[in-house]
Amino acid sequence: MLKDLVLKNRSYRGYDHTYHFTRAELEDYVDHARLCPSSVNKQPLKYYLAWEEEEVAKIQAETRWARALQPTTLPRPGKEPTAFIVICQDDQIDPSLTRYMKDVGIVAQTMLLAAVEAGKGGCMIGNFTAEAVRQVLSLPENLHPLLIVAFGKPDENIVLVDVQNGETNYYRDAEDTHYVPKRSLADELIN
Repeated sequence: MLKDLVLKNRSYRGYDHTYHFTRAELEDYVDHARLCPSSVNKQPLKYYLAWEEEEVAKIQAETRWARALQPTTLPRPGKEPTAFIVICQDDQIDPSLTRYMKDVGIVAQTMLLAAVEAGKGGCMIGNFTAEAVRQVLSLPENLHPLLIVAFGKPDENIVLVDVQNGETNYYRDAEDTHYVPKRSLADELIN
């Protein structure tokens, strides 16, 4: 069951714009995340929830997607996510913004797996300017955006393929199908 969820958990960049999240759905994802392990159990991460169109548009404007596909613009117009969770660190709990990056990855993946289990999906977005996001969301000085997670009801085709000639860059075909090369298990094992 977990492997099925992992296989369905892709970095979606196209969503059904008619599906709208509720605050309760996003709170449920954060409830999953808050139960995750945290380095030295400090739990310095805080979560900004955006599900209303105006808030979602503000965050979307600050993100840059699919750098490997430049100059392609994703998401396509009308295929944007309909919710975001901005993972922030509270520097009043701990000022080291690098110490908890593994925690950020753990909670982001957990929230995405919860979304996939509910028939939704998302994408982790690290390509943004933290200070610009902090300002546009009017976050207090002690909260630092570390990762943005987009959510929506996926509306695109993503296909996993084997890595050929060591090339791992994802790509799209003329029908806009998104291909993601994956290394084989044998290539991943050290011994």
